[in-house]
Amino acid sequence: MKLRLAVAGSIAALLTLGLVGCSATGSGDTGASNVQGSADLKAAAATSTGIVVGTEGTYKPFSYHDTTTNQLTGYDVDVTKAVAKKLGVKVTFRETQWDGIFAALDSKRIDVIGNQVSITPERKAKYSFSTPYTVSPGVIITRADDTSITSFADLKGKTTAQSNTSDWYALAQKSGAKVEAVEGWAQAIALLQQGRIDATVNDKLTLLDYEKQNPNVKLRIAATADDPAENAFAFRKGSTLPKDFDKALAELRADGTLAKISKKYFGEDVSQ
Repeated sequence: MKLRLAVAGSIAALLTLGLVGCSATGSGDTGASNVQGSADLKAAAATSTGIVVGTEGTYKPFSYHDTTTNQLTGYDVDVTKAVAKKLGVKVTFRETQWDGIFAALDSKRIDVIGNQVSITPERKAKYSFSTPYTVSPGVIITRADDTSITSFADLKGKTTAQSNTSDWYALAQKSGAKVEAVEGWAQAIALLQQGRIDATVNDKLTLLDYEKQNPNVKLRIAATADDPAENAFAFRKGSTLPKDFDKALAELRADGTLAKISKKYFGEDVSQ
């Protein structure tokens, strides 16, 4: 899916480009000697933090805080924990806004990004990726009473709201839209409902989850992108962790865990 738009809410407003830690343990503290895998996996297992994963914490239903417990949860969080459990290492989540998440990876403040990162040629030139764990199309979202947009070509001259570092921004701009930069989904959808923009481009699953949580919302999918986005874990070039993650993901796909997590959040398997 990820083409994707970063989400910001009241929590995100409290976050800076510095990372705020929020830890979760996948399988308890495990020494490197007990872990079978690559050199980087063993090195991570030998630390108190284990594998450090960057995520937003404000991108529902993928990475967000439960309103009752305030615990970090979501589809990406659950998949990451399942991977860590398979690998036998602890996982620590560090939250940051989308605009700073690749900088955190580059500076080695995190080991991997688990935040619906779309695999694109530009990113593949700079980063390494696991196999995809989410596949979903991008869509144009408009108000239900607006029928003026029925294709991506119809975005020409229209105003959309997108995170300025997201693939959605690039897609909207390429389609000829006047793009207003926002922090994320929450702000974009608010502007759309207020009639201050014509549309927003985002992941279909984000919209479906929003509609599930807000059944009276009046929005519609105006058009769907031709190619579904494939989203995966992102790593620095040269990291040996991707092969460890690929092995774990293959096992989780085979034993039905990925499908189970998918159905928990979306009602269907979105992992392949």
